[in-house]
Amino acid sequence: MASTSSSSPLPETSPSGAGRRIGIVAARWHGIIVDALLDGAVQTLRSAGVRDQDVVIVRCPGSYEIPVCVKAMALEQRVDAVIALGVVIRGDTAHFEYVSSPVAHSLMDIAVETGVPCLFGVLTTDTVEQAEARAGGVHGNKGSEAAVGALEMADVMERLRSEKP
Repeated sequence: MASTSSSSPLPETSPSGAGRRIGIVAARWHGIIVDALLDGAVQTLRSAGVRDQDVVIVRCPGSYEIPVCVKAMALEQRVDAVIALGVVIRGDTAHFEYVSSPVAHSLMDIAVETGVPCLFGVLTTDTVEQAEARAGGVHGNKGSEAAVGALEMADVMERLRSEKP
């Protein structure tokens, strides 16, 4: 059987956001870029039918602080999924390694522990230009892609919880 591959992680059909409640945790560091990711995520959720009052947005200082906010949101806000948005840019120090990998691992752990999908919309790039290209530039908007992923995972989790063997 032949396999097909796609460079796009987006599903073939757009998931509906009707009746969904989605959380977003967005870092303030690299604010202009994160704001573009946030705008992309919110616009995508609206277009999918998520009501504005069902999008819970929390800002935190930086990407390192995202996991604790995501966990609180997953546990306390009755959301179907949480989107994490931030930017970590490699520099001349080890800061990149101290932030990017622990944040990714923490978000995965939170999702597994809580059963609430946590979508990774934290850009980890070498340059500001690479981040801008992924926040509405030539490489699309990873905030928008994370929003589609959040809706898709909300659907998957709903199916898994409702289907009985």
